[in-house]
Amino acid sequence: MIRPYTSADKAAVLSIWRDASALAHPFLSAEATDQAEVMIRDHFLDIAETYMATVDDRSVGFISLLDHEVGGLFLCPAFHGRGIGRALMDHAVALKGHLELDVFVENAIGRRFYQQYGFTAGKESMSPFFGHPEIRMHFGKC
Repeated sequence: MIRPYTSADKAAVLSIWRDASALAHPFLSAEATDQAEVMIRDHFLDIAETYMATVDDRSVGFISLLDHEVGGLFLCPAFHGRGIGRALMDHAVALKGHLELDVFVENAIGRRFYQQYGFTAGKESMSPFFGHPEIRMHFGKC
């Protein structure tokens, strides 16, 4: 089931993000990860349009949107490969139509998912916050 985020979901979102980020972003330093978590907790979740994926009333993933930008798509690693990420992305596409996002070049899990979903790669640049290269990806008409 996909439902809108509420403030009661904040701890679950941060836990999911930490676990999924550790798997997909092992190249990030502990300091950078801690700083990102503070930004997500204290700022990002307050301004993003976020949707939760639940299985048996347990939060297992989320997608956060800023207009047509996917700010984050993360799943508990134990729930990868079950179509939940696709369901969250389908939900975002149904709401927004075209989407854009940045994915780290070194994030093979994310890049593979987005390419299989139908995103196309655009410009590569350096993340100003993390200092790692990322690729701008597009889905639909942008």
